Amino acid sequence: MRYTVTMFARLKRWTKIIGPGVTTGAADDDPSGVATYAQSGARFGYTPLWTLLFSFPLMFAVQEMCARIVLVTGKGLGRNIREYSKSLVVPVVLLLFIANVVNIAADLLMMAEAARLVVPVSTVPLLLVFTLIGLCLEIFLPYKTYAKYLKWLTLVLLAYIAVAFVWPIDWRAAIASTFIPTYVPDRNFIYLLLAVLGTTISPYLFFWQAGQEWEEERARRHNHALDKTDRKLGRELRVMRIDTAAGMLISNVVAWFIMLTAAGIFHAGGQSQINSAADIARLLIPVAGQAAGLVFALGIIGVGLLAVPVLDGSTAYAISEAFSWKLGLDKPWHRARGFYGVIGFATLLGLLFSLIGFAPIDLLIASAALNGVIAAPLLVVILLIANDKKRMGALKNGLWSNIWNGLTVVGLSLATIALIVQSIRV
Repeated sequence: MRYTVTMFARLKRWTKIIGPGVTTGAADDDPSGVATYAQSGARFGYTPLWTLLFSFPLMFAVQEMCARIVLVTGKGLGRNIREYSKSLVVPVVLLLFIANVVNIAADLLMMAEAARLVVPVSTVPLLLVFTLIGLCLEIFLPYKTYAKYLKWLTLVLLAYIAVAFVWPIDWRAAIASTFIPTYVPDRNFIYLLLAVLGTTISPYLFFWQAGQEWEEERARRHNHALDKTDRKLGRELRVMRIDTAAGMLISNVVAWFIMLTAAGIFHAGGQSQINSAADIARLLIPVAGQAAGLVFALGIIGVGLLAVPVLDGSTAYAISEAFSWKLGLDKPWHRARGFYGVIGFATLLGLLFSLIGFAPIDLLIASAALNGVIAAPLLVVILLIANDKKRMGALKNGLWSNIWNGLTVVGLSLATIALIVQSIRV
């Protein structure tokens, strides 16, 4: 009995620790990410698996840096950028807005295509329904309730892991490809490499986790639970790092298994191209059988409902902080009209973009690649802030944080340049 009570207490304590980092990591495996990982495995087999081993420390370094800036300064990322340089804030916000709108469109389109596998309804009504649901989640639910549900939506991602243990995977080749990087001088490989980096290290995640950390810190201050002592701040930083590491690990493990199963099922079976949501749904047949379409639809819709509010929410945080508007998901809409106006505008613009007639898979991967292109210049700005001793004091970036974040910028930049060079040659 005592053991059960102790385990329950530990579980409750860990549930409280798990928050913005895990939510952010789960949102990273959005429909765009699922499509990108699956297409990479189908096209190049086990070869690209190494990218997800290397992306984990890079992803953690980036998200830890963004969250630390907020905890140390008590200000959101957008406001920190505005205070650091007013000339940089508009280009940063504009780049984030463009990337997020394209990503929203891609995710909404994939959610609709997934739903069509089980519901005989055309795409447009489904797009309208998912847009409305996403807006209602953010506008009418209190922040605490909303964040609580976001944590549990992450469980739908576990279905992809189960497939690897019931399908004949070439584990020797998979493990070798994970730990021995292989570069393929091919435009499609470079394009997918940039897309994988872009969908794991995405600009919207920088601002979303930072925004959530700001929300939670403000709530703690309101409850007189946070003071500015070094001891208390140190504890908050430790909790944030545990939460962030857990979220980024979950994100990369799920992504690795999606790529692995696509390689083992599609590439090994002679199919090197994914053309539709139905193709990706086939990944789940080994564990779901005839219900694979339903399981896939529920997973994509669940993660999509997790990701779309993260996309427009991160846009709202960045713009509202940049222009000193009232903001916060815990505020009713009439007390933060600009903040919620950005959420509505970004979502509706994404909806309009999704109606143009793009092929869902192509748009999903293109949005991931666009994130990769835009992430590098945004990270340079954030790095400058994180190294500002006047702003960050003793908690400015250390050597290892600068190394890992510097490698992230270099990797994203080289992938972008390589894609441009390869495209010119073709």
